[in-house]
Amino acid sequence: MAAALLRHARWLLVDRPAVASFHWRPGTTLAASPSFAAAAVCAYLAAVLLLHRRVVPLPTLPPRLLRAVSAVHNVVLLSVSAAMAAGCVLSAAATAPSPRWVLCFPPGATPPSGPVFYWAHVFYLSKIYELGDTLLILLGRRPLTLLHVYHHAVVIAMCYLWLATTQSLLPVALVTNATVHVVMYTYYLCCTLGLRWPPRWKRAVTELQIVQFVFSFAASVVMLWFHFARGGCEGMAGWAFNAVFNASLLALFLDFHGAAYAAAKGKKRSTSNGEKAE
Repeated sequence: MAAALLRHARWLLVDRPAVASFHWRPGTTLAASPSFAAAAVCAYLAAVLLLHRRVVPLPTLPPRLLRAVSAVHNVVLLSVSAAMAAGCVLSAAATAPSPRWVLCFPPGATPPSGPVFYWAHVFYLSKIYELGDTLLILLGRRPLTLLHVYHHAVVIAMCYLWLATTQSLLPVALVTNATVHVVMYTYYLCCTLGLRWPPRWKRAVTELQIVQFVFSFAASVVMLWFHFARGGCEGMAGWAFNAVFNASLLALFLDFHGAAYAAAKGKKRSTSNGEKAE
Protein backbone atom coordinates (compact mmCIF):
# COMPACT_ATOMS: atom_id res chain seq x y z
CA MET A 1 0.00 0.00 0.00
CA ALA A 2 2.72 2.45 1.05
CA ALA A 3 4.84 1.53 -1.97
CA ALA A 4 1.89 2.08 -4.31
CA LEU A 5 1.19 5.48 -2.77
CA LEU A 6 4.84 6.45 -3.13
CA ARG A 7 4.85 5.40 -6.80
CA HIS A 8 1.73 7.42 -7.45
CA ALA A 9 3.17 10.44 -5.62
CA ARG A 10 6.40 10.18 -7.59
CA TRP A 11 4.54 10.08 -10.90
CA LEU A 12 2.38 13.04 -9.92
CA LEU A 13 5.15 15.18 -8.41
CA VAL A 14 8.24 14.11 -10.39
CA ASP A 15 7.61 12.02 -13.50
CA ARG A 16 4.48 13.67 -14.86
CA PRO A 17 5.42 15.17 -18.27
CA ALA A 18 4.61 18.77 -17.26
CA VAL A 19 6.98 18.40 -14.29
CA ALA A 20 9.76 16.31 -15.83
CA SER A 21 10.00 18.40 -19.01
CA PHE A 22 9.94 21.81 -17.32
CA HIS A 23 12.51 24.33 -18.53
CA TRP A 24 12.88 27.92 -17.35
CA ARG A 25 13.05 30.10 -20.46
CA PRO A 26 13.54 33.84 -19.83
CA GLY A 27 10.85 35.84 -21.54
CA THR A 28 8.85 32.73 -22.43
CA THR A 29 8.05 30.86 -19.22
CA LEU A 30 5.25 32.44 -17.19
CA ALA A 31 6.64 35.35 -15.09
CA ALA A 32 10.19 34.63 -16.30
CA SER A 33 11.37 38.20 -16.76
CA PRO A 34 12.82 40.85 -14.45
CA SER A 35 10.19 43.31 -15.66
CA PHE A 36 7.40 41.00 -14.47
CA ALA A 37 8.96 40.55 -11.02
CA ALA A 38 9.60 44.30 -10.71
CA ALA A 39 6.06 45.14 -11.85
CA ALA A 40 4.57 42.67 -9.36
CA VAL A 41 6.55 44.19 -6.46
CA CYS A 42 5.74 47.79 -7.48
CA ALA A 43 2.05 47.02 -8.01
CA TYR A 44 1.89 45.33 -4.59
CA LEU A 45 3.54 48.24 -2.79
CA ALA A 46 1.34 50.78 -4.60
CA ALA A 47 -1.80 48.81 -3.73
CA VAL A 48 -0.76 48.53 -0.08
CA LEU A 49 -0.15 52.28 0.10
CA LEU A 50 -3.47 53.19 -1.53
CA LEU A 51 -5.51 50.71 0.48
CA HIS A 52 -3.76 51.27 3.80
CA ARG A 53 -4.12 55.05 3.48
CA ARG A 54 -7.77 54.59 2.47
CA VAL A 55 -7.13 56.43 -0.80
CA VAL A 56 -8.97 53.54 -2.39
CA PRO A 57 -11.81 52.45 -0.08
CA LEU A 58 -12.11 48.80 0.85
CA PRO A 59 -15.48 47.07 1.04
CA THR A 60 -16.71 45.92 4.41
CA LEU A 61 -17.26 42.18 4.25
CA PRO A 62 -19.58 40.40 6.67
CA PRO A 63 -17.47 38.59 9.30
CA ARG A 64 -18.75 35.18 8.23
CA LEU A 65 -17.85 35.81 4.58
CA LEU A 66 -14.41 37.13 5.53
CA ARG A 67 -13.75 34.03 7.63
CA ALA A 68 -14.83 31.78 4.76
CA VAL A 69 -12.56 33.58 2.27
CA SER A 70 -9.66 33.44 4.75
CA ALA A 71 -10.23 29.73 5.36
CA VAL A 72 -10.18 28.94 1.64
CA HIS A 73 -7.04 31.07 1.18
CA ASN A 74 -5.27 29.25 4.01
CA VAL A 75 -6.32 25.82 2.73
CA VAL A 76 -4.94 26.68 -0.72
CA LEU A 77 -1.57 27.83 0.66
CA LEU A 78 -1.39 24.93 3.12
CA SER A 79 -2.02 22.42 0.32
CA VAL A 80 0.32 24.07 -2.18
CA SER A 81 3.08 24.34 0.44
CA ALA A 82 2.77 20.64 1.28
CA ALA A 83 2.85 19.73 -2.42
CA MET A 84 5.93 21.91 -3.03
CA ALA A 85 7.82 20.45 -0.06
CA ALA A 86 7.00 16.86 -1.03
CA GLY A 87 7.56 17.51 -4.73
CA CYS A 88 10.97 19.07 -4.23
CA VAL A 89 12.13 16.31 -1.85
CA LEU A 90 11.05 13.55 -4.24
CA SER A 91 12.45 15.44 -7.25
CA ALA A 92 15.85 15.96 -5.64
CA ALA A 93 15.97 12.33 -4.52
CA ALA A 94 15.15 11.15 -8.04
CA THR A 95 17.29 13.52 -10.11
CA ALA A 96 20.21 14.78 -8.01
CA PRO A 97 23.46 13.31 -9.42
CA SER A 98 25.03 13.43 -5.93
CA PRO A 99 24.18 14.62 -2.40
CA ARG A 100 26.41 17.65 -2.99
CA TRP A 101 24.07 18.82 -5.80
CA VAL A 102 21.34 19.60 -3.26
CA LEU A 103 23.63 22.22 -1.70
CA CYS A 104 25.83 23.27 -4.61
CA PHE A 105 24.94 23.23 -8.30
CA PRO A 106 28.13 22.66 -10.36
CA PRO A 107 28.92 25.88 -12.25
CA GLY A 108 27.97 25.78 -15.90
CA ALA A 109 26.52 22.28 -15.64
CA THR A 110 23.06 22.85 -14.19
CA PRO A 111 20.45 24.20 -16.60
CA PRO A 112 17.26 25.42 -14.86
CA SER A 113 15.18 22.49 -16.02
CA GLY A 114 13.56 19.37 -14.65
CA PRO A 115 11.39 18.62 -11.62
CA VAL A 116 13.32 20.60 -8.97
CA PHE A 117 13.11 23.75 -11.04
CA TYR A 118 9.45 23.08 -11.81
CA TRP A 119 8.74 23.27 -8.09
CA ALA A 120 10.92 26.35 -7.78
CA HIS A 121 8.72 27.96 -10.45
CA VAL A 122 5.55 26.92 -8.58
CA PHE A 123 7.11 28.36 -5.42
CA TYR A 124 7.78 31.66 -7.22
CA LEU A 125 4.19 31.87 -8.48
CA SER A 126 2.85 30.94 -5.03
CA LYS A 127 4.54 34.01 -3.58
CA ILE A 128 2.46 36.18 -5.88
CA TYR A 129 -0.70 34.42 -4.70
CA GLU A 130 0.48 34.91 -1.10
CA LEU A 131 0.06 38.66 -1.55
CA GLY A 132 -3.57 37.88 -0.79
CA ASP A 133 -2.46 37.63 2.86
CA THR A 134 -2.13 41.41 2.88
CA LEU A 135 -5.56 41.98 1.34
CA LEU A 136 -7.17 39.80 4.00
CA ILE A 137 -5.41 41.73 6.76
CA LEU A 138 -6.67 45.01 5.31
CA LEU A 139 -10.19 43.67 4.83
CA GLY A 140 -10.16 42.54 8.45
CA ARG A 141 -9.09 46.05 9.52
CA ARG A 142 -6.05 44.61 11.27
CA PRO A 143 -2.74 46.53 11.48
CA LEU A 144 -0.04 45.95 8.87
CA THR A 145 3.56 45.62 9.98
CA LEU A 146 6.74 46.59 8.16
CA LEU A 147 7.90 42.98 8.50
CA HIS A 148 4.83 41.68 6.69
CA VAL A 149 4.96 44.12 3.76
CA TYR A 150 8.75 43.94 3.36
CA HIS A 151 8.75 40.14 3.40
CA HIS A 152 5.91 39.76 0.91
CA ALA A 153 7.41 42.28 -1.52
CA VAL A 154 11.06 41.24 -1.55
CA VAL A 155 10.44 37.48 -1.53
CA ILE A 156 9.13 37.80 -5.10
CA ALA A 157 12.49 39.18 -6.25
CA MET A 158 14.29 36.47 -4.28
CA CYS A 159 12.31 33.66 -5.93
CA TYR A 160 12.83 35.15 -9.38
CA LEU A 161 16.59 35.21 -8.76
CA TRP A 162 16.53 31.59 -7.62
CA LEU A 163 15.53 30.62 -11.14
CA ALA A 164 17.23 33.37 -13.14
CA THR A 165 20.64 32.65 -11.58
CA THR A 166 20.17 28.88 -11.02
CA GLN A 167 20.94 29.52 -7.38
CA SER A 168 22.69 26.86 -5.33
CA LEU A 169 20.89 25.82 -2.11
CA LEU A 170 17.56 26.30 -3.89
CA PRO A 171 16.25 22.80 -3.01
CA VAL A 172 17.10 23.20 0.68
CA ALA A 173 15.60 26.70 0.90
CA LEU A 174 12.42 25.64 -0.88
CA VAL A 175 11.78 22.57 1.26
CA THR A 176 12.46 24.33 4.57
CA ASN A 177 10.34 27.37 3.69
CA ALA A 178 7.44 25.33 2.32
CA THR A 179 7.49 23.08 5.40
CA VAL A 180 7.40 26.09 7.72
CA HIS A 181 4.47 27.43 5.70
CA VAL A 182 2.57 24.16 6.16
CA VAL A 183 2.77 24.70 9.93
CA MET A 184 2.06 28.43 9.66
CA TYR A 185 -1.02 28.16 7.45
CA THR A 186 -2.34 25.25 9.51
CA TYR A 187 -2.19 27.57 12.52
CA TYR A 188 -3.86 30.41 10.58
CA LEU A 189 -6.59 28.05 9.34
CA CYS A 190 -7.33 26.85 12.86
CA CYS A 191 -7.57 30.44 14.11
CA THR A 192 -9.89 31.34 11.22
CA LEU A 193 -12.14 28.39 12.06
CA GLY A 194 -12.22 29.40 15.72
CA LEU A 195 -10.00 26.54 16.88
CA ARG A 196 -7.86 28.52 19.27
CA TRP A 197 -4.44 27.14 20.14
CA PRO A 198 -2.70 27.99 23.43
CA PRO A 199 -0.70 31.27 23.18
CA ARG A 200 2.58 29.36 23.30
CA TRP A 201 1.79 27.91 19.84
CA LYS A 202 1.63 31.36 18.26
CA ARG A 203 5.05 32.03 19.74
CA ALA A 204 6.29 28.64 18.50
CA VAL A 205 5.25 29.51 14.92
CA THR A 206 7.31 32.71 15.10
CA GLU A 207 10.27 30.84 16.59
CA LEU A 208 10.04 28.19 13.87
CA GLN A 209 10.44 30.95 11.28
CA ILE A 210 13.50 32.23 13.13
CA VAL A 211 14.97 28.71 13.22
CA GLN A 212 14.43 28.52 9.46
CA PHE A 213 16.71 31.54 8.88
CA VAL A 214 19.38 30.25 11.27
CA PHE A 215 19.31 26.90 9.45
CA SER A 216 19.67 28.67 6.09
CA PHE A 217 22.90 30.27 7.28
CA ALA A 218 24.20 26.93 8.56
CA ALA A 219 23.49 25.38 5.14
CA SER A 220 25.16 28.37 3.48
CA VAL A 221 28.38 27.66 5.39
CA VAL A 222 28.53 24.19 3.82
CA MET A 223 27.69 25.58 0.39
CA LEU A 224 30.41 28.25 0.68
CA TRP A 225 32.94 25.55 1.58
CA PHE A 226 32.01 23.71 -1.61
CA HIS A 227 32.22 26.97 -3.55
CA PHE A 228 35.67 28.04 -2.34
CA ALA A 229 37.29 24.67 -1.73
CA ARG A 230 35.67 22.33 -4.25
CA GLY A 231 35.44 24.12 -7.59
CA GLY A 232 32.62 26.60 -7.19
CA CYS A 233 28.82 26.68 -7.09
CA GLU A 234 26.31 28.12 -9.53
CA GLY A 235 24.17 31.19 -8.80
CA MET A 236 26.31 33.01 -6.26
CA ALA A 237 24.86 36.42 -7.15
CA GLY A 238 21.39 35.10 -6.33
CA TRP A 239 22.69 33.56 -3.12
CA ALA A 240 24.25 36.90 -2.04
CA PHE A 241 20.89 38.66 -2.48
CA ASN A 242 19.15 35.82 -0.63
CA ALA A 243 21.66 35.94 2.24
CA VAL A 244 21.24 39.69 2.76
CA PHE A 245 17.45 39.32 2.58
CA ASN A 246 17.46 36.45 5.09
CA ALA A 247 19.72 38.40 7.44
CA SER A 248 17.34 41.37 7.35
CA LEU A 249 14.34 39.10 7.94
CA LEU A 250 16.09 37.41 10.85
CA ALA A 251 16.73 40.81 12.43
CA LEU A 252 13.10 41.88 11.92
CA PHE A 253 11.72 38.59 13.25
CA LEU A 254 13.94 38.79 16.33
CA ASP A 255 12.80 42.36 16.92
CA PHE A 256 9.16 41.33 16.49
CA HIS A 257 9.63 38.33 18.77
CA GLY A 258 11.25 40.44 21.47
CA ALA A 259 8.63 43.19 21.28
CA ALA A 260 5.61 40.90 21.12
CA TYR A 261 6.51 38.28 23.67
CA ALA A 262 8.50 40.43 26.10
CA ALA A 263 5.49 42.74 26.29
CA ALA A 264 3.16 39.79 26.80
CA LYS A 265 5.41 38.39 29.52
CA GLY A 266 5.57 41.77 31.23
CA LYS A 267 1.79 42.09 31.10
CA LYS A 268 1.37 38.60 32.57
CA ARG A 269 3.82 39.39 35.36
CA SER A 270 2.02 42.65 36.08
CA THR A 271 -1.35 40.88 36.22
CA SER A 272 0.09 38.22 38.51
CA ASN A 273 1.48 40.87 40.88
CA GLY A 274 -1.87 42.64 40.88
CA GLU A 275 -3.65 39.44 41.82
CA LYS A 276 -1.25 38.88 44.70
CA ALA A 277 -1.78 42.44 45.93
CA GLU A 278 -5.53 41.91 46.00
